[in-house]
Amino acid sequence: MRAAIRVALVALALAHGGRAFAADASTDPSYGRIDGDLSVGAGAGATFGPRGPRAALDLRLRYLWTAGVFVTYEDGPLLGGDAEPKRALASGIEIRPLFLARWLTGRETGKPYLDLTLDSIGLELGAVFMQPEGARFGARPGLQAGLGIQLPVLPRATGPVIGLHGGARWSDAALAGHPVLGAADRSMYLLVTVAWQQVFGGHVVDLGDPR
Repeated sequence: MRAAIRVALVALALAHGGRAFAADASTDPSYGRIDGDLSVGAGAGATFGPRGPRAALDLRLRYLWTAGVFVTYEDGPLLGGDAEPKRALASGIEIRPLFLARWLTGRETGKPYLDLTLDSIGLELGAVFMQPEGARFGARPGLQAGLGIQLPVLPRATGPVIGLHGGARWSDAALAGHPVLGAADRSMYLLVTVAWQQVFGGHVVDLGDPR
């Protein structure tokens, strides 16, 4: 499985005239990121926004460290505050454009903490359901757009990470041009999590190959 991924990516690098490895041959510039084709991250933390924080659970699944999906649940009453909105449920897609472009062209620095951090920068776009104080979850989703980055605790892909994800949210009413009545209609957010990230072989990269 690992060999199949390496061969496919190295072939792509050669086709574009790039180098697949960093100058320091003693260092694996992937840091374990292609030991499997999938990675999953599960974390817990808090989302900071108007009027107070919300407890948060975050789950992310990525393909080749580059594209994936996420689900985040936030609950203000768990922390006993007056966060607005009171609760939120968000899901969407995440794109990390730097990893393959840097790794396949030999632009990794050989410094694992720096490379893993830079390559984790991602664009996030999705839908969000929000529950204002004294109301139920909205029947129609709003929009969430943001940026994310992960700070590795260990110098390899699998292990604990600190996640920072921030951006803006708009309710369906705000998107429709209705007056913005409060933070449940438009607000900024910052999600901070401590997560465990695991790279594993999901055989997506060789799906359909003969046994």
